[in-house]
Amino acid sequence: MELPVLNETPAASAGGCSSHSCGSSDDQLGHLSDEIRAKVENHPCYSEDAHHYFARMHVAVAPACNIQCHYCNRKYDCSNESRPGVVSELLTPEQAVKKTMAVAANIPQMTVLGIAGPGDPLANPERTFETFRRLSQDAPDIKLCVSTNGLALPESVEELSKHNIDHVTITINCVDPEIGAQIYPWIFWENKRIKGVKGAKILIEQQQKGLEMLTARGILVKVNSVMIPGVNDKHLAEVSKIVKAKGAFLHNVMPLIAEAEHGTFYGVMGQRGPTQDELMDLQDACSGDMNMMRHCRQCRADAVGLLGEDRGDEFTMDKIEAMEIDYQSAMEKRKVIHEAIAEEMHSKRAAKAEKAASHADEPKLNTRPVLMAIATSGQGVINQHFGHAKEFLIYEASPDGVRFMSHRKTDLYCSGDDTCGDGESVLQRTIRALEGCEVVLCSKIGYEPWDMLEQAGIQPNGEHAMEPIEDAVMAVYKEMAAAGKLDESNAEQRATA
Repeated sequence: MELPVLNETPAASAGGCSSHSCGSSDDQLGHLSDEIRAKVENHPCYSEDAHHYFARMHVAVAPACNIQCHYCNRKYDCSNESRPGVVSELLTPEQAVKKTMAVAANIPQMTVLGIAGPGDPLANPERTFETFRRLSQDAPDIKLCVSTNGLALPESVEELSKHNIDHVTITINCVDPEIGAQIYPWIFWENKRIKGVKGAKILIEQQQKGLEMLTARGILVKVNSVMIPGVNDKHLAEVSKIVKAKGAFLHNVMPLIAEAEHGTFYGVMGQRGPTQDELMDLQDACSGDMNMMRHCRQCRADAVGLLGEDRGDEFTMDKIEAMEIDYQSAMEKRKVIHEAIAEEMHSKRAAKAEKAASHADEPKLNTRPVLMAIATSGQGVINQHFGHAKEFLIYEASPDGVRFMSHRKTDLYCSGDDTCGDGESVLQRTIRALEGCEVVLCSKIGYEPWDMLEQAGIQPNGEHAMEPIEDAVMAVYKEMAAAGKLDESNAEQRATA
């Protein structure tokens, strides 16, 4: 089977961070040891830098779960939702290995195979570890990861360490059983269903014990936390401090997904998710104690491709059965591509450091920070029409520089090239999704959205097409500062508008 050239893969023209380099903020991994950096530099879920270049996939081999979460509703044979716990095909370990090798041969940037559901992998130990055993033998160049709620983690640590698994994600939403009882109605522990505070206390104890055992063995731990307004939002800063003290190296605070149509308890009961400002404020509050992950896409349990895209439809089992894979040859080609990507990443880091050094003596601005939304379809440049964007990247410009903050998904409302005249309700939703941003940078924009953005207090800007994202963001920021738009009186006027 002919493998695609790196710059010609379908991912290069797809949406999401799969295609575009989101730009880079300060070196997210700069404080880590060389050993840890080597483990995560090509892991898209652990390194903000790597997620611009490398792909991951999840295999859905673990249907059962040992706890109930108010924010979860597992769905099978579902292709219409993009959130954790949803899959289109439940696989056997043999099918999972075959699918993994097919994806790795066809998407050579794929470096990581994770098992994350649709239930809990460690509540399905036979299926999970059989998959890992086969992959360790048949595809030794692929990193293996697991994501778990942590209830069965302590008893699984020894087995995890046998399979060269050096990355584990634990979902820890609280360290207080009273709060936990509001999130978890029950756990299944030692063949009994245990409810309320008692069940939450056992879960928390197991999570913390498992975290300590993993870090003692040198296994990297990322902690996921779901931000639930009014339940654990004020508590997660404490969670961040505790898990960092116990050795976790990355914290991913995710927004609650609670639409009623998903059928979760929180969705049906009307529990709201956090606003963009609430989420970013909490992430900033936690970042003083823990390195924060801001590029998470809350992937399906059968996600395939680079973050921000899902190519699962290309790799259904009926299509894979028709493929002939020479994996030994694929590994050789993958190695060449991975080395080329690593060289490019290192080159860009060096260039960025050199540029920063050259501007070190420039006088620092005394201005407030500004959020800007970016429409991009690839290569780390502003190259997408506003109306064609399915996702906007949010950057903060400040006197300290430019940093990536988050992504905001939206609907594709325009299929034309010029005026984007239809789809007003979708356009309005898009503008609402950009709340808090003061500028939108895109390659082109139609008259109607231009006017509506201005009415919403967001300035459209199409003057930096094909420019690197961070350079353009800082250029616009300096223009705003020179025009007096960033002083405090202007900020107060905007807040009361």
